[in-house]
Formats: sequence, C-alpha cells, structure tokens
Amino acid sequence: MTKPAVSAADRELIEIATELIKSRYLENRHHIAAAVRGKSGQIYSGIHLDTYVGRASVCAEAVALGQAMSAGEKEIDSIVSVRHPRPREQHREPQLVSPCGICREMLNDFAPGAAVLLDGGEGIHRRPVEALLPDKYRRKP
Repeated sequence: MTKPAVSAADRELIEIATELIKSRYLENRHHIAAAVRGKSGQIYSGIHLDTYVGRASVCAEAVALGQAMSAGEKEIDSIVSVRHPRPREQHREPQLVSPCGICREMLNDFAPGAAVLLDGGEGIHRRPVEALLPDKYRRKP
C-alpha cells in the first residue's frame, strides 16, 4: 500500500520549521523548532527554550501553538517539529521528530483533530494527534 505524497502545504510547514531552527539553533538553548498551520491557513512557528532548570524549559510546539491561539486561531490543521543535530552528531541535517509526551497532551487539549507530520523512516506522513496519545486521561463531568 502506498502512502499519499506529502502535500505542498505540508512541505511548506516543514520548510518553515527547518529554516527557523537552522537560523536560530544554539546548543543548550534552542534545538527544536515547530510550525503550526491553523485552519485559516496561517502558519505560526516557535523554537524550544532550553533552560538550566529543566522544568522551566518550554517546548517549541507550545510556543508555536501559543502564537496561533494568541492570533485568534480556533482550530489547528497540522503541526511539525524539527530537531537540529548537535555538533558532535554524525547526521548534519535537521530531522522531523515526534512531539514529547507533554506536548502530546497539550496538542490533544488544544488541537484535537490536527495532523502531526512525522517521518517514520519510510517517508513523511500525517498522523492524527489523538493517535500519538492513546487512552488519554479525561476528567469525568
């Protein structure tokens, strides 16, 4: 079974996140960039804010999603996260990465129905954010 080709809109989202992390990478400060496309078509981006006290760090996905929410987006279409390699790593090009567990929770809360762009080794594909966090905790009414 063949997977659908990545759309031009998906490639644009990946390119924006990739260019952002290439331009802003600083070891032990910024190593992930994320780009979010709202249902309006507008794209918002953000970078990871690493801190010496890990609990104070802020993920790029949260920054990008916060930009979208601040601009008035009501729904999110898609999101991508791109990691810049550290200087001692063999690969030199930024790579798509899956959101961390905390970001999966946040995306399920604020971007239900959104697609996450992932590279599973067989090419880039879209995956529903809900599929990244099965059996999510939900409060009882």
